[in-house]
Order: sequence, then structure tokens, then C-alpha cells
Amino acid sequence: MPSWRRAAYRAARPLLFLSDAERIHHLTLRALAASGRRGPGRALCRLASGAGAGEPVELMGLRFRNRVGLGAGFDKDGLAIEGWAALGFGFVELGTVTPRPQAGSPGPRLFRLGADDALVNRMGFNNAGADALAQRIRDAGPRLPVDFVIGVNIGRNRETSDVDVLADYAAAARAVADVADYLAVNVSSPNTPGLRDLEDPERLRELLAVVHDAAPSVPLVAKLSPDLTHNQRADIVRALRERAAGAIISNTSTVRIGLRSRSVPDEGGLSGLPLRPGMLAATREVRRVGGEGLAILASGGIDSSPSAAAALEAGADLVQLWTGMIYAGPGLIGEAISATTAS
Repeated sequence: MPSWRRAAYRAARPLLFLSDAERIHHLTLRALAASGRRGPGRALCRLASGAGAGEPVELMGLRFRNRVGLGAGFDKDGLAIEGWAALGFGFVELGTVTPRPQAGSPGPRLFRLGADDALVNRMGFNNAGADALAQRIRDAGPRLPVDFVIGVNIGRNRETSDVDVLADYAAAARAVADVADYLAVNVSSPNTPGLRDLEDPERLRELLAVVHDAAPSVPLVAKLSPDLTHNQRADIVRALRERAAGAIISNTSTVRIGLRSRSVPDEGGLSGLPLRPGMLAATREVRRVGGEGLAILASGGIDSSPSAAAALEAGADLVQLWTGMIYAGPGLIGEAISATTAS
């Protein structure tokens, strides 16, 4: 049965959905940032999420206080780090961040697909730059739990030439190397032209080597596309095993098959419930090909206790929430922690 938190959020959701999706997103970040800095606000966050302590897990040489984290894209600039910790997450992945600030794509660029419990975004790596994010992480550090893991998702600037792409990733990695617990190398966003070309196994090997040289003490994970074929994904995973500690399964999709919503933007990445079957299948495949030594972070369509547990059963070590919270509310955090603890 749905918890009272889920029911309360369901009652409030129609009012929230009356406003533009990106506007509500920014208001949420500001409210969470303010709440996370004060004792009463942190208590309210924990009440809203219903998060228990969970069970710690050690992966990639890191200790996570539980298996549930925030996926990249929700808080690109680290505006609400303390708030995410107060909600009970075991880890947060900030970014995608680029070496230089950029405005991203023109709006509107974030769309709700209510009939599908999904979103389409074409944000375009809008962020204040890697240096600004690094400073926010430093500022937040003294107020964070000691076992709260911070990942930073890095990418290229849109205007960077293909010749200089590797230098962009290296610059972003160097900027955050002393504050990031792990680095997620984004080679799969559909909103930056040419980015997915970096999933080619040989190019990916070269990219990971460059990032490793820039941040040699930081574990690396690669965020993969959900639109890969089985053979493509298997070849990529074999390349990952040489340098990366893990893989994120997966990013947003360009596929629009089977959606019920009447108006669906053609451009941008699809996230949410429609990605769950593919995420589970890809997680099983990556576990089979990558073996037990490769950490898997499951991301896509996790919107309930059963779906969080299913991701672990498919072979994931950690789960990330994003779109599911838009439709289920903050109580999803506590539900997912309980489910992954029981697993």
C-alpha cells in the first residue's frame, strides 16, 4: 500500500504541475538548499523522505552509507548538497559539469510526459563550470556526514572542437579531483552533438586513460546510453574493465516507442518509467559481461520499492533516483532505501 508520504505528494502534485517544469525544478533546489543548512529544515527533509539509516556498503574503494543516490542532472551545480544528505541519500552525483560555464540549450527544455511517468529534457549541460562546483563542494564538506559520497559527472563543452574533447574532460577532472569521491564520465547524453561517439571502445579507452591521468586517485565510472545494441554494450564493458571501476546503466534515451502521452518532443533525452525494462535487461547483461569486479549503478525507471529491489536482483550494486521522485515524491527515497537494505 502507498505510504502517507506518497499519498500526500499525489494530492499536491497537480498544483506543482501547473507550473513550468524547469521553474519548479529550480524552486525545489532553492528550497532544499535552504532546508539542508538548518537543523529544523534537515528534520523536515528526513520526515518528508522517511529515510532510515540503511546499511553501508563498500564499493570502488568507497564506503556508502546506503545504496540509494541521486542521479546526475538534478543538481548540476551542487546547490543543495546538504539538503540531499538530509533527505537520507547515501550518495549524490552532481553535474554534468563542463570545464567552462555554459548556458545550455534555449528553452523550453524540460517537459513532463504525465501519461508515461516520464520526462524529456534537452538541457544541454547548462552549468556554472567545474571550478564553481568544486568550490561549492568544499564549502558544504564540513556540514556533511562523513560517509556521504559525492560523485561528479563530467562532460565536454558544446563549442569544443572534436580535436580538443579529451582536454575538456581532463580539465573538468582536474578541477574537481580533490573534492570528488568518484568521477562519472558522461559519454552518452543525446543533447551534445557528437558526445555518443565517445562510446566507441577505442575512443573510450583513450578518454578514460586521459581522465585517469588527470585525477589518478579518483575511481572512474562511465555513464552509458540505453540505446546501445547488445554487442555494442558488451564491447564497451570489456573496454571499461581495463580502467573504470564501474558503469551507470543508463542515461536518457532518444527512443519514443510505446509512449501514451499525446505530445512528445522529438529532440531530447527520455527518462522515467519507460526506461525501466531496458535498464533491468542492460544491468543483467553488464553484470554477466563485466563480472563481479565492475560496480553497477542502476539508473532509469526506479519509482518504487519493487523497482529498486528489482535493480539489485538484476545485478546492480547501487541505484539512482531522478524522474521517479518527480512523480512519486521524496518518500521514494525512504522506500528505495528500505527495499535495497532488505535485498
